[in-house]
Amino acid sequence: MIPFNQPPVTGKEQAYMQEAMENGKLSGDGLFTKACRQWMEERFDCPSVLLTPSCTHALEMAAMLLDIGPGDEVIMPSYTFVSTANAFVIRGADIVFVDIRPDTMNMDETVLEDAVTERTKAIVPVHYAGVACEMDAILSVANKHNLCVIEDAAQGVMSTYKGRALGTIGDFGCFSFHDTKNYTSGEGGALLINNTIWKERAEILREKGTNRSQYIRGQVDKYTWVDVGSSYLLSDLNAAFLYAQLEQADTINLARKAVWDMYYQELAPLAEQGKITLPSIPDECEHNAHMFYVKTKDIEERTALMDWLKQHQIASAFHYIPLHSSKAGKRFGQFRGQDRYTTKESERLLRLPLFYGLKEGDVHATAETVRSFYG
Repeated sequence: MIPFNQPPVTGKEQAYMQEAMENGKLSGDGLFTKACRQWMEERFDCPSVLLTPSCTHALEMAAMLLDIGPGDEVIMPSYTFVSTANAFVIRGADIVFVDIRPDTMNMDETVLEDAVTERTKAIVPVHYAGVACEMDAILSVANKHNLCVIEDAAQGVMSTYKGRALGTIGDFGCFSFHDTKNYTSGEGGALLINNTIWKERAEILREKGTNRSQYIRGQVDKYTWVDVGSSYLLSDLNAAFLYAQLEQADTINLARKAVWDMYYQELAPLAEQGKITLPSIPDECEHNAHMFYVKTKDIEERTALMDWLKQHQIASAFHYIPLHSSKAGKRFGQFRGQDRYTTKESERLLRLPLFYGLKEGDVHATAETVRSFYG
């Protein structure tokens, strides 16, 4: 079986985890946590990065920092993972779902302003497959209506929009280091704080509502409970695993892009014949090859192709069921505007194996199997 995904391993993870153990600091904000933070702040030109146990927790922190609560509305695409919505639902907010673009599967920026009301508090663009949303248009709407922008860049580490790293363009950015992502700590995430006015409170929320970070820096002589908060620190053991991957970020990125390019070249003839649709990368975007997908004619054809690949020992996967059609989505949110593409496009999309270490022969075999289905 050609697996759909395997977590990346560079070779230094075990040694770094052993070093973390020998340092005697396994909890959050140890040496490797600081190394990861410094790497991301410098690489992505971000004022402040805080490691979290997951991207979900990073989103939750952003919601807390904005004091989002009952009666507030938060706009996001329906085609996303449940955490994008849950982070705001648990604060009592109402979710407003909008349609996506069929070319990138990202939020349709042209329908965004029509979804804004006097209750709108924030916009959450989701950079699907590591391909940037049209951030200039989204920021224009946000600035016009005095709204905050929280980038769900769970899939976007190492991707850019007009030369700027995803996650650094809005007020906040949220990364994921889950083992399905390009870089992993098993479970993990990061909150990117792009305006320093939020930095001090973010540290407090992350430390259970205490000013412990200020105490460690010697800014106060004791620490105490000063605000709401929770335990949003990533273990330094996880950070040690992650740092081994960040050191090899460019190597991993280039290897994934090579796989992505092979798929595209080998499946382009099918797309030219109109049998499938391939991913689209806008000129202003540099993607990170987070995934490679094809779009079939409809859900029936996708199911048949998925079965065909399975018969040939190749794992594949479809992706999100649109949130507005789910039980919880109907309870906690509403779709504003017309669902022209969200449901239809989500039913066509099928993801192929793509991970660091995937063999070239397996890429060719997968592409050949897709071709044989149509040939």
